[in-house]
Amino acid sequence: MVVKKLKTTNTLLAIILLLVALKPAFADEVKILASDFFKTGDNLWTINVTLKHNDTGWDHYADNWRVVDSESNILGERVLYHPHIDEQPFTRGLNNVMIPEGVTIVYIEAHDKVHGWTPNQLKVDLSMSAGGRLRIEAK
Repeated sequence: MVVKKLKTTNTLLAIILLLVALKPAFADEVKILASDFFKTGDNLWTINVTLKHNDTGWDHYADNWRVVDSESNILGERVLYHPHIDEQPFTRGLNNVMIPEGVTIVYIEAHDKVHGWTPNQLKVDLSMSAGGRLRIEAK
């Protein structure tokens, strides 16, 4: 009985070690590195977002980012239609994002095909913009 339990423990340990060793081969959650906001009109903004993700191919890549308010209302969304395996980090923009009057705090969220929406949002305080421009970098 002790020998059987020891074999089971060794097997589980071997599986865990194998999974840990293989982890670098799999992409992690998408990281939001920075965002640039440019005011283009009354409550209209052009937004560029820089993401980093270890895209592995069509089954696992960063496929979306969006701008939401503090109540998770989607203000703008950029769908990414293909992997960026050889282009990391990468920046993509979205024009004519309408941010309602009085909203000064928004968040950037990013998504990948395996992990879904990353819990690590990038907070943007639009009241900090100077001349209609603002750059926020992740800490």
